[in-house]
Amino acid sequence: MDDVKIGEILAPAGPDEESRREESVRRRFWRTARKAVRQVPFMEELVAAYFCALDRNTPARVRGILLAALFYFVMPFDTIPDFLAVLGFTDDVAVLAAAIGAVRSHITPAHRLAARRALEDDTR
Repeated sequence: MDDVKIGEILAPAGPDEESRREESVRRRFWRTARKAVRQVPFMEELVAAYFCALDRNTPARVRGILLAALFYFVMPFDTIPDFLAVLGFTDDVAVLAAAIGAVRSHITPAHRLAARRALEDDTR
């Protein structure tokens, strides 16, 4: 997936669109994450990014980038539909890696701890 396409996906959105994205991410994240757990090599970092995106103390620009990437992740039909075996989450991984890389310094130890705990609870 090229940088231009990723840049388009991560572009800033207006307040209404950002609210819509946040609602979709809240509703669909865990179900999608369970499906993708074997295909996303940085699942703990992804879950930490989820907690960072929902944290009201995270700067608005960072929240916007993460919500855009997470929204792309939870949508079932994107560049490569997620239901396709092996390839399904390939484009999502590229978008997520770019977003997380761009805002990594804003993902705090508290977000990472919450991710670790959530993943431990989910595997029980």
